[in-house]
Amino acid sequence: MTKIICISDTHGRHRKMNIPEGDILIHAGDLSPKGRVKEIKDFNNWLKRLPHPHKIVIAGNHDFLFEEQPEEAQALLTHATYLEDSGTEIEGIKIWGSPITPWFFDWAFNRKRGEDIKQSWEKIPEDTDILITHGPPWGILDRTIHGQQVGCEELLTAVKRIKPRLHIFGHIHEEHGIVHDAHTQYINASMVDVHYQATQEAIVIEW
Repeated sequence: MTKIICISDTHGRHRKMNIPEGDILIHAGDLSPKGRVKEIKDFNNWLKRLPHPHKIVIAGNHDFLFEEQPEEAQALLTHATYLEDSGTEIEGIKIWGSPITPWFFDWAFNRKRGEDIKQSWEKIPEDTDILITHGPPWGILDRTIHGQQVGCEELLTAVKRIKPRLHIFGHIHEEHGIVHDAHTQYINASMVDVHYQATQEAIVIEW
């Protein structure tokens, strides 16, 4: 039995959070408030002290340095495997991660809806077991406090085609939780609430 710990959207408040022990820790982006060097260093030092044998991290729309200075940012993250439209395999589990989200003002890793963002999702391998994206697919744990659905339509199409066993994301803090269909368990693992307070719990999945 492999225990997977799912978190996202810690926004620099990671030291205020209780992270359960497990085999694989997955962070689905927005590890920092603004993606500054000192914020990434602090997050990396925190990761070092966590006991999980495997730690996987993607960036989010707040993590600017990973888009603007990718080599520098990734060099700072020494205690996790960083994924950016790329994959890894752990104990036979194939994992793919992407920080891309639909355009929203002028944040990091934004892409225009439609053909532009579709190009990112076409990179996802068909045999992916766990998909990590920063943002949700359309209509799944993607409703804002104002009632707007802001997930990605093209991502939903890709997920329905690939049928990963887990799809882990965050981004929409107020939709923390789990839903599933016949093939996929969808997890919004946001750790902060809509007010950026560390009030939400990590989600634990037994594989």
